[in-house]
Order: sequence, then C-alpha cells, then structure tokens
Amino acid sequence: MTDASVPSLDLFGDVADLTADLMDFESVSGNETALADAVETALRTCPHLEVSRDGDSVVARTRLGRAERIILAGHLDTVPLPTVPGSRGTVPSTWDGDVLYGRGATDMKGGVAVQLALAAALTEPARDVTYVFYDHEEVEASLSGLGRLERSHPDWLKADFAVLLEPTNGTVEGGCNGTMRFHATTTGRAAHSARAWMGENAIHAAADILVRLRDHKPATVNVEGLDFRESLNAVRIWGGTAGNVIPDAATVEINYRFAPDKGIEEAEAYVRELLSGFDVVRTDAAAGARPGLTLPAAASFVAAVGAEPKPKYGWTDVARFSALGIPAVNFGPGDALLAHTDNEHVHAAAVRECLAALRSWLS
Repeated sequence: MTDASVPSLDLFGDVADLTADLMDFESVSGNETALADAVETALRTCPHLEVSRDGDSVVARTRLGRAERIILAGHLDTVPLPTVPGSRGTVPSTWDGDVLYGRGATDMKGGVAVQLALAAALTEPARDVTYVFYDHEEVEASLSGLGRLERSHPDWLKADFAVLLEPTNGTVEGGCNGTMRFHATTTGRAAHSARAWMGENAIHAAADILVRLRDHKPATVNVEGLDFRESLNAVRIWGGTAGNVIPDAATVEINYRFAPDKGIEEAEAYVRELLSGFDVVRTDAAAGARPGLTLPAAASFVAAVGAEPKPKYGWTDVARFSALGIPAVNFGPGDALLAHTDNEHVHAAAVRECLAALRSWLS
C-alpha cells in the first residue's frame, strides 16, 4: 500500500532522528496499523526490495542470489504507556541533549530504525537480507505476528541466520531463557467475616505458595559457555469477593524463566514438584533457545561485532527462529534494563553504532 495520507519516514537521514519519528507513532500492541502503514509505504519506495504484508507485519527482501540469506527482525509494538504523571517514557518522544526519551526507545524502535536504514541504503549487500517488521510481540504468544508469519508464509522466513534487534547494549546475546506462567489456586469456605471460624480462608491458604517461592533459590545454568540465570516468582495474586466475606478462592500467578537446557515439559515438572500439593495449571509457555554461537554464520557475526557474547535472560523471538532451524542472536541498541520503564530512553550514539556494525558486516 502506498498512501499519500500516511506520515512519511526519512530512511536516509540520521538513524537517531528516524528512531524518534517511529516513537512518535503510538503503537501499543493491537494499535500497530498506522506504524505498519508508514513502514510499508517507506519500503515500497526502494526498488531493490520485494515488499509483502500480512496484517500489521511487513516483510521486505533483496533477491540478489547471494550464497547466504540473513533475517533482520524487529517488532513494531510497545507495552502500554506509563500512567504516572510526568513520566518520560511516553509518546511523543523527547530529546534531552543526545538522549532520546519515550516509549519504545529501547524496546525496540531504535532497532527498527536500524533495520529501515539498512533496508534503504544496502542496495547490494554481500548477503541477501530479509527485513521482518512484525506486530503483537509484547502480548501472549498466540497473538504474535511473527508466529502468524511462520504459519501463513513460512517461505518468507527462510534464512541461514537471524539477528533480532532487541536491546543488548551493542553486544551479541546468544539464545534466551524460556518462559512459562502458572495459576496456583487455593480453595476455602465462604463465611461472614464476623464469624470467620465458620469458614476457611483461601487467601491465608495461599501463604504457603508464597513462602515456597520466596525461599526458592534460582539456578544459574551454563549452556554452551554462557551462564543463564533463572527466576521463579509470583507476579500477581487475587481472591475474595467483599470486605466482609471470608474468601473461598485465591489464585497466585507465577512466572518461571528457565535456562535453555530445559524443554517445556521438564521446566513444568520442576515447578509442579516445588508446588506439590497445590492445584497448579500452566497457562502459557514458550521454549528458550540454545546459543548456537559456534555455528558458522553466528560465529562470523560475533567476530564482526567484536564484543564478548552474553546470555539473554529474557525470552525473545530468537526462540522462534531457533525452532525453525535458523541460528539467531539478539543484537540491538539500548539498555534492556530500561525496557518497559517510565524512564525509557536510548542514546543517539548507541543507535548509530548499531547501524554501523551491521552495515559493515552486511556490506
């Protein structure tokens, strides 16, 4: 789609300014259409690219007959905007000297800007490149735009190696932890709170779940030379019906981030053993990805970047590429610790340096 009404993006200017332009599109998950329109419109001005679209995901490809094909991937959506008055991690973006503030600064519109700048400038890359811009990453896995492309257009994702431009502070992060969520439920018997002895308090019964999680010692697991730190935490709790009723049900939501030496079944069994005796239901799961940094394409990229590789503690879509048999790493501008915060920001130099590193490797 090419539409004069769609705000234009300058793909040939300063990549830091392009980052700001992307951030000025509010694209909280489910609201990516305007940004996807702008990305598609800009890419269709590049005659060396074949551009396709599915929903709010846009894919652009070179077709030069190179010996290798590389994927550069990034998501267009962000988490919801801050609700605290005066927060700087919001929309539109703002500059403070050389630092760019706003939602998506690190996660991950700096990376998307790098993709777009490379897509426009590299008319004759040394490797064929597929640029993937997808929707619905910051929500449950079933809604993922990348997952939808995998199901509907698997040929669009064929490649020898993939780089996901999630924030890594400019170093290569190999693999990623897996993630899963559970609901652990306790039941009791309702009663008037003035006659509490007539009931059984389900919220009180959940205390043992919280104690077990509090006392749990998370492991650090070495996988192919990288140390992956695990975590197992209660992330939400709810129960009760009124201020004068003894609650007859309570639920604790639990998130387990597990090292990529484990599959989903093994990780689930670990949590169930820890919480034995409770009603535990798994509600979501996504496998991790082993680093694979010794594979030829990955090794050449690590050598080109030059920094010591690190593990990725959070789950990212490198796991999806890994499941497709495509070695993949995380490499992007910005500090991942700032992602989703009310103070989200990125240094202009970090975005420029990421662009320079990838341009050098692909040229």
